[in-house]
Amino acid sequence: MQFGLTETQQVLKNSAREFFSAECPIAEVRRMMETPTAYDAALWQKMAHQGWTGVIFDEEYGGLGLGLVEMAVALEEMGRALLPGPYLSTVLLAGVAIDAAGTAAQKCKYLSRISMGEAHATLALLEASACWDPDAVQLNAHPTPAGFALNGRKMFVPDAATADFLVCAARRGPDLGLFIVPTGARGLAVSALPAIDETRKLYQVAFADVPVAEEDFLAIGDSARAALDRALAVATVALAAEMVGGMQRIMEIAVEYAKARKQFGKPIGQFQAVQHLCADMLLLTESSRSAAYYAAWALQERAPEAEVAVSIAKAYASDAYREVGNRAIQVQGGMGFTWENNVHLYYKRAKASELMFGDASYHRERIARTVIDKAIDKL
Repeated sequence: MQFGLTETQQVLKNSAREFFSAECPIAEVRRMMETPTAYDAALWQKMAHQGWTGVIFDEEYGGLGLGLVEMAVALEEMGRALLPGPYLSTVLLAGVAIDAAGTAAQKCKYLSRISMGEAHATLALLEASACWDPDAVQLNAHPTPAGFALNGRKMFVPDAATADFLVCAARRGPDLGLFIVPTGARGLAVSALPAIDETRKLYQVAFADVPVAEEDFLAIGDSARAALDRALAVATVALAAEMVGGMQRIMEIAVEYAKARKQFGKPIGQFQAVQHLCADMLLLTESSRSAAYYAAWALQERAPEAEVAVSIAKAYASDAYREVGNRAIQVQGGMGFTWENNVHLYYKRAKASELMFGDASYHRERIARTVIDKAIDKL
């Protein structure tokens, strides 16, 4: 692993910083979060024109063919800008699942449209248990003469209202299966759910004998599980990198405030207690960055420790983003949680991201199970 970005990756980072600073300033974020879907079509098309919607997909399907480290570079800048909308759900959940499990025909039909910014999608996985483990899926898919019919309910589906189609996890008998379902299908109903982070909307999706054509059946059994695991791993690393970008930005806001705000005739940044808070933020941010980029590299190289690295990155960033937010609000004396201050927007993203793809406890349990399983295998 190379410690530090290559020249190409640094150029990519600078380009992303420039693009999102210009096209998605915080005033635009506030405007979008007040809309029903937190989505802006013009911004999405600009992102597609820059290649962000196809950054990790093969050129054959309209992508740039870059790696997961480059993806992490881009996501860090998206997190810094607090980018609203369906990028994570479209590209890194649905897109990666189709890339991992789809046939050439399915990739041409669906993945190419995602890569070129022509379609939005999402992954419908969670149910009433709110468990991120695919083993918890209970939604039923039974065969019909034309293909399949889906019955059940999915919860906390990100960006379902803007999606053109869903990648839905369901049970075909005892086996886990993946199905592509157009959101306009008969019997499918989407309803909004309240969310702490208004930049990333969540929905309930109800299925009542929703038809799925045979050609839209993606995978079953081990193939479906492998595709889901891959999509969740890539999206988890991307989220960890996005969280790093958010930490970086609120740390910058807090430090700028500490330099400008005066108490007893001098900037509060000269007080040791405030310096400690800022030092804590820097430590947490840099540690999260190291974990996220290592996980991206390990996943890209399919290293043996990739699964553990992903869980370490998410577990650490889940706690760190929240704590960086706490300290930034303390530096500002509580003003950071007023509506006019931007820090509270990042703090809400931190709390939502903490739970997304499993919180710190969930990932520490995954690490523990992996370590135990390896120890048993050696016996």
